[in-house]
Amino acid sequence: MTDPQRGRPTTNSMRRALKRARDGVALDVAEAAVLLQARGDDLTDLAASAARVRDAGLDAAGRPGVITYSRKVFIPLTRLCRDKCHYCTFVTVPGKLRRDGHGMFLSPDEVLAIARDGAAMGCKEALFTLGDRPEDRWPEAREWLEAEGYDDTLAYVRAMAIRVLEETGLLPHLNPGVLTWTDLQRLKPVAPSMGMMLETTATRLWSEPGGPHHGSPDKEPAVRLRVLEDAGRSNVPFTTGILIGIGESYEERADSLFELRRTARAYHGIQEVIIQNFRAKPGTVMRAMPDAELEELAAAIAVARHILGPSARIQAPPNLVDAEYALMVGAGIDDWGGVSPLTPDHVNPERPWPHIDELAARTADAGFELRERLTIYPEFIQRGEPWLDPRLLPHVRALADPETGLAKEGVLPAGLPWQEPDEGFHASGRTDLHRTIDTEGRTADRRDDFDEVYGDWEALREAAAPGMVPSRVGTDVKGALSQAAADPTKLTDAQALTLLHADGPALDELCRIADALRRDVVGDDVTYVVTRNINFTNVCYTGCRFCAFAQRRTDADAYTLSLDQVADRAAQAWDVGAVEVCMQGGIHPDLPGTAYFDIARAVKERVPGMHVHAFSPMEVVNGATRTGLSIRDWLTAAKEAGLDSIPGTAAEILDDEVRWILTKGKLPTAEWLEVIRTAHEVGLRSSSTMMYGHVDQPRHWLGHLRTLARLQQETGGFTEFVTLPFIHTNAPVYLAGIARPGPTDRDNRAVTAMARLLLHPHITNIQTSWVKLGTEGAAEMLRSGANDLGGTLMEETISRMAGSGYGSYKSVQDLVAVAAAAGRPAKPRTTLYGEVPAERVTAAAASDGHLPELLPVLEG
Repeated sequence: MTDPQRGRPTTNSMRRALKRARDGVALDVAEAAVLLQARGDDLTDLAASAARVRDAGLDAAGRPGVITYSRKVFIPLTRLCRDKCHYCTFVTVPGKLRRDGHGMFLSPDEVLAIARDGAAMGCKEALFTLGDRPEDRWPEAREWLEAEGYDDTLAYVRAMAIRVLEETGLLPHLNPGVLTWTDLQRLKPVAPSMGMMLETTATRLWSEPGGPHHGSPDKEPAVRLRVLEDAGRSNVPFTTGILIGIGESYEERADSLFELRRTARAYHGIQEVIIQNFRAKPGTVMRAMPDAELEELAAAIAVARHILGPSARIQAPPNLVDAEYALMVGAGIDDWGGVSPLTPDHVNPERPWPHIDELAARTADAGFELRERLTIYPEFIQRGEPWLDPRLLPHVRALADPETGLAKEGVLPAGLPWQEPDEGFHASGRTDLHRTIDTEGRTADRRDDFDEVYGDWEALREAAAPGMVPSRVGTDVKGALSQAAADPTKLTDAQALTLLHADGPALDELCRIADALRRDVVGDDVTYVVTRNINFTNVCYTGCRFCAFAQRRTDADAYTLSLDQVADRAAQAWDVGAVEVCMQGGIHPDLPGTAYFDIARAVKERVPGMHVHAFSPMEVVNGATRTGLSIRDWLTAAKEAGLDSIPGTAAEILDDEVRWILTKGKLPTAEWLEVIRTAHEVGLRSSSTMMYGHVDQPRHWLGHLRTLARLQQETGGFTEFVTLPFIHTNAPVYLAGIARPGPTDRDNRAVTAMARLLLHPHITNIQTSWVKLGTEGAAEMLRSGANDLGGTLMEETISRMAGSGYGSYKSVQDLVAVAAAAGRPAKPRTTLYGEVPAERVTAAAASDGHLPELLPVLEG
């Protein structure tokens, strides 16, 4: 359709835009909007240059002259939805379903019948399509789910995807609508790919009465863009696209394509972009709206090809193009999407799929060969981890050609067990890294996949720039200091921000005030815990850009400990006086779903009296995802297995503006808070942390500290706050030239002092990190409001891999000396800041709290 607010572009503007497209010059939104209106000879010119871009991409992918499709069945799991899109005939209401003799959802038998019939006909994809969260709108949907034993619609989706994998071998492609980051973690293990149409970025079509998306909460463009970003962060191969002709302007259509390009560039996770034309349907509010013309569709395809580039996979649904196959091929598509020989297109039921033989013939007429692919595109199969969950590998390998990644010819799907990988806990790799990191160092300063695994560094640089601009702060430092001294609980945000920027004499006075408050609240004792860190694996594919610890399984510095090794290290720590083991590891895709329970249980069975302080919120989410449990149920089970408390790590900065620069795939702020809140509610206390000095600013520190204080007032579950200065040396985000080289001494003092003031009186223990600051730095923090030195550690790998030069352990006497340097006595504590039993104190004194010989490498 044409933009009702604008006329046709001028001949000169069209000529200029076409030339730029022919010459391969990057287009802007205005030029793209002009080209979207190309018709006749102009469209022929535009399509020719788009086709050349497409052909270059196919050559680079190793399949020149090939257009792909997926042989699928369509499983309409439920036609109920909480949204009210004005053009949709897929969605219905409970009363109509009952009148037609249908349930609120397809039953498991109905789902499996469709999948089995499809498998017998050679289909390899099970497309699950359904309305968004129908239980939020329809009591009948909620009642059906409860009666069948499912917490929500997504739990049923997950269960049916597993049944389809195990009983038919079809590969699920999930289209359940808007998903949160946590939802993506739940569903990734059961589906090689997922999808959700962006449709448009035109917010007015959602916000204004009469718009096609008005009254549909899940159609807000910002919400849908967030889903695309979360899918990229979660390494989910994702299908998306735009719907043209629903009232958007050409500029808005162009903007939608540029947003897709931005997301694809940042995360490399969009596997396919659908360009779909609006078709009016009887019985809908938009039944009188004119269809998007096919030349308009072709122009949109060609412009999408120019914007998204040669590596993009671009699809047009073949049942919506009125047999104009050659026009769409000529405009630059390289895929026809899913085509079913069995089930109708339930979203466009009036338009049947073409027969596959006919589609092949028409594709050949356009000069291309039609080849079958799987629901996950070949590029993502070939990338492997972390894009394909290990539990799905057998199913995908059974159907994928190992050379091309396309579908194997002549193979019918067959059900395979969906189960945990077989590797389990076996010692592998550089298991002596805790010892040799101090003597031999790391093999290289970065991983071999440095340029790909973290996303697009240039896009990240652009995204990071606004957040790193310092805030303008007030100048009434004296007034802020007076308020801090009189009653820090009444500091305004403006005063707090002023103090976080303090320097010189003002900083000295700030630290004096914080130290005086520390003395009043917790006294002069500097506490410490005799503990051992056990990092049970460093294999991880999350993609945290600040982390130099994570390795691929094939990297020279990668390792995984066996359960016996973990238990042996805990027992050895007990022998020298430890009261705690602190255990965290990478998000290893091959460890079993019970891994965290097994680790806690192994320690408790070997050393019943040891406090198990373990598993960051990210690990909690991973464990819950892998076991299919809720966060609450997982934490309860972990507690039963022997978990005593959790570290409040993985917090970094609790502000997603910063968080998504620091990490590609780690849990968002809201999920971190929910894990910690739930842990406190089930009786698991936690520490709290903040890593600072990278791409953050004092305003982010303020928001972080305020957030922790609010949560502590709600739950009372935090034991302490730990300052974690960013170690930059080997951190990828620093090596890429984005982050600054860690915090300054001024930053460290200001953060420690303000943590004491802003968390008062809710979190009374402020811990400084000797492993990151060294003896002198830690002593300075003890004079700036801190009262705790953390632990002996006995081994420390994470900071040392990042480049910290302060060693991997401290003896008890070392920690006593740090306290003495600050002019204070030292006192041992338990994890929960209780009194240490006399027997433990004696054992620690006898060994000085460190291992006489670090545990050697074990073979099994």
